[in-house]
Amino acid sequence: MEQAKKRGELYALLNMAAQRAYARGIQTGSGGNLSARDVEAGQMIVKASGGSFADCTSEGEGFVVTKLGGERICETDPKPTREVVLHGMLYTLLPMIGGVMHCHSPWAVAYAYRHDVLPMTTQHVKLKLGHDIPILNVDSPMLLAEHVPLVRQLFEENPKLTAFILRGHGVVAIGKDIIEAEHTAELVEETAQIASLREILDHKA
Repeated sequence: MEQAKKRGELYALLNMAAQRAYARGIQTGSGGNLSARDVEAGQMIVKASGGSFADCTSEGEGFVVTKLGGERICETDPKPTREVVLHGMLYTLLPMIGGVMHCHSPWAVAYAYRHDVLPMTTQHVKLKLGHDIPILNVDSPMLLAEHVPLVRQLFEENPKLTAFILRGHGVVAIGKDIIEAEHTAELVEETAQIASLREILDHKA
């Protein structure tokens, strides 16, 4: 009974984060993915493949429970997101986190095409994150096992890192829970927008 209650709470948080991300426009259509760690079970709940953030529910629709390696707990469940490797890798690498948000937010994606790092452009991001956002050049529509060392290196260089951007792909944000991860993803997108607008204004000056 306690496990069922905990699982229900995680579904509610995941749904809240998914709906907020969709409403804020940092993820539209059927792209992006998010997850929450079920600490007691040693499992994670990830977005199912092909679904939209807008279709997720607090009852668990749109999500699937997997092991950290990505294997479904119930074989009749829908397939997990193709980014299941990314989520499982982050939970294994960072045992203190409880949520991962990956979204294709347009300003962050666009900014990453011409830069190697998103700097702390505003006082807000300096206060909230306290670090620049690295941009990882991975030429793939998904993170593969061969890319794990690249991500590991990012966190070895900055153990306090809360987000990074995959060039041509999108933001990956982490948090103590999925709500915190979603808020960080929003902040990265806002920072990328401001940084881009600042460059446009500087060019016109």
